Amino acid sequence: FFLTMFRNSYQLLPQGDSTGPRTPGLFVDTDGFTHTRHHKGLSFDNMPNISQNDFTDTSQGWLSWICNLIVTFLVYICTLITFPITGWFVLKTVPNYQRIVVFRLGRVCPPKGPGIVLVLPLIDQWQRVDLRTRAFNIPPCQVTTQDGGVLSVGADIQFRIWNPVMSVVSVQDLNASTRMTAQNALTYSLTKKTVREIQTERVKLGEYLGMDINELTRHWGLEVDRVELTLGSLLKAPQGGPSGPLIMPPSVPGLEGLAGPLQQLAMHFLVTHATVFAAVVTPLSVEELLGSVKLLLSENLVQQVGACYQFDISSEDGQRHRYYVDLSQGNGSSGAGSLNSEPDVTLSMSDTDLLALFQGKLRPFAAYTSGRIKIQGDVKSAMKLEELINLLKK
Repeated sequence: FFLTMFRNSYQLLPQGDSTGPRTPGLFVDTDGFTHTRHHKGLSFDNMPNISQNDFTDTSQGWLSWICNLIVTFLVYICTLITFPITGWFVLKTVPNYQRIVVFRLGRVCPPKGPGIVLVLPLIDQWQRVDLRTRAFNIPPCQVTTQDGGVLSVGADIQFRIWNPVMSVVSVQDLNASTRMTAQNALTYSLTKKTVREIQTERVKLGEYLGMDINELTRHWGLEVDRVELTLGSLLKAPQGGPSGPLIMPPSVPGLEGLAGPLQQLAMHFLVTHATVFAAVVTPLSVEELLGSVKLLLSENLVQQVGACYQFDISSEDGQRHRYYVDLSQGNGSSGAGSLNSEPDVTLSMSDTDLLALFQGKLRPFAAYTSGRIKIQGDVKSAMKLEELINLLKK
């Protein structure tokens, strides 16, 4: 009887189709990737069509469906009878930026929320999913380029979940899987480029990389919003000799849009005069940096930023110093010591990271996601420091 009752509920998963096309890779035609047989054999083949918001489970037999209906009805009755007590356990508050994914008797249901959500005891298993944008960074790794060069390249990536059910059903550890996929896509895509292409087309390559990661992870219910490549040092020159292409320093932004003779001239000028620029505009200490900041303080800058910052700086000899930059009132102020009032943001870092931050060598977002800067307070206000950093660059 039981075998007849559940014969339609439990079936063997289909085996992978070895004759079907495989993943086409990056920067190539993706028609094969969207082939209907590509995902045959995955663990969620027999689940409802979640991506189309269709939660009808066609694999469930009618006797199993009747038993599920009876059990669910009995649980509803018991919950209503004991409601003054069970209300503390079955009612969940879901904010706008979250959804609850419920498995009722093992079968996935439509996501619930926002607002007050009813979760039945005993038969419901549920999990919260955060829909807000998340960020992580790929640590700099060595990439061997097409022309034989070795370059240190990392990336800062922002992504968000657009389908909470798919993010729970399709992958076990979403964060780890996304990191691994993004790192593999980064390494694979850059090995097809030359050193010059990577350094001069950094923004465009970041956009392409985001599209490729989206194509690989769209079945997990997430979407990559932004990819920014972070270029490190050139570990090995490309096999071009003196006649090879000129290499633009990775820390110099703003030349991505130049092409042809203008680009060659700009790169030649930067390479020959880089040491002169460094000697003129690069502060050698935190005190010199504060002196440069004081020259840039203005009422206009205060209106753009509107926040006060406290810097807890640790030096190489183990000593700790405190500095502040107040851009919340008047023409602004900066100096050594602590603020008289409570700061909007407190940033903890080393003195070398502070100099690199205000020299433009270290981006605030990249430093935060990599852990080189610890932020206490509003992260959005901390990112407004780029206004001051851009003025120092000019």
